[in-house]
Amino acid sequence: MSKKVFWLALCALLFALSFSAEAQQTKKMPRLGFLVPGAQVAFATRADAFRQGLREFGYVDGQNIMIEYRYAERGFDQLPDLAAELVQLKVDIIVTAGVGTRAAKKATSTIPVVFAAATDPVGTGLVDSLARSGGNITGVTNLSEDLDGKRLELLKETVPKLSRLAHLWNPNSPKSEVQSAARGLGLKLQTLEVQSSDEFDNAFQTIVKDRAEPLIISPSPFFITFETRIVDFAAKNRLPSINQSSSYVQAGGLMSYGLVFGDNFRRAAYFVDKILKGTKPADLPVEQPTKFEFVINLKTAKQIGLTIPPNVLARADKIIK
Repeated sequence: MSKKVFWLALCALLFALSFSAEAQQTKKMPRLGFLVPGAQVAFATRADAFRQGLREFGYVDGQNIMIEYRYAERGFDQLPDLAAELVQLKVDIIVTAGVGTRAAKKATSTIPVVFAAATDPVGTGLVDSLARSGGNITGVTNLSEDLDGKRLELLKETVPKLSRLAHLWNPNSPKSEVQSAARGLGLKLQTLEVQSSDEFDNAFQTIVKDRAEPLIISPSPFFITFETRIVDFAAKNRLPSINQSSSYVQAGGLMSYGLVFGDNFRRAAYFVDKILKGTKPADLPVEQPTKFEFVINLKTAKQIGLTIPPNVLARADKIIK
C-alpha cells in the first residue's frame, strides 16, 4: 500500500512539474522591433535611453522582454526591408523614429508601431489626429520643423554680421522652414541637398568655393550618422554651425537647439508598456515634447576664432568648455 501511495505521489509531482514547465513555455516573452534610420553608433545613446525607460516599467532586455535591433547602416533605402524583417519575425511592437515610421506603416497595418520622434505625424499621414491616431501608430513628435527658425535666430545672434549662410538639407526628410525663416531675417540662403554619403564632398566644395558664412543643418537622421564628418568640415573651415541634436555639439560642433531626444526614446517605453498591457495604439494620444535645450561648445568657438556674445551664452542650457 505504501508503495502505491509513493508512486501516486511521484506521478502527481511529475505531472505538476510538467504542467509548470508547459505553462512557462506557453507564456510568451514579448518581442519588440527597434527600427531606426541610421547607424548603430549614431543611435547608441537613444537606444540606451529606450532601454532605461523600459527598466522603469519593469522590462529588462533578454530577461522578460526581447528586442530585435535593426539599423539602416547604409541609408534610408534599407528601411523597407528591415521593417519587413521585423514583420516576418512577428514582433509585438515596432519602435522607430523619423522616416523609419513611414517604412513601418507601409510594412504593417496590424502590428502596433510607436515612434519616438516624428515630424508632423498628422500632416504626413501617419495618424489621423494627435488625440486619436485612428490606426496602429502612436508615439511622441519631435516638432523639428517648427524649430528651424529658432536655430536660425540663435545663429544670427551669435554672428550679428551674418548676411548669407549655407544650409545642409536632406530632401528625404520632412520639409524645412529655414528658407522662410531666412527671408524673414533678410538673409541669403544657399541650400545644398545631401541624401547620400558621396554627395558630401560636392556640397562642401560648393560651400568653400562660394565662401558661404555659417552653416545650419536641417534635422535628419541621415545627418546624425555623419555628424563627425560635418563637424570636421566646419572646424577645418572655421564655420560657425548649428544643428538640432546635442550629440552634434558633443562631437565638436558649435551649437545645437532642439528637443532632448533621449527623453523621447525613454518616453516611448510608456507606450510600449501600455500596449503590452492591452491598450490599443489608437487609444493612446500622440504626445508632444515640452523640454528643449540650447547647447554651446566654447572649446569649438575658441578653435574657430569666434566670441559668443554674453546674451547668447546667458540663454544656453548647457555649455561645453
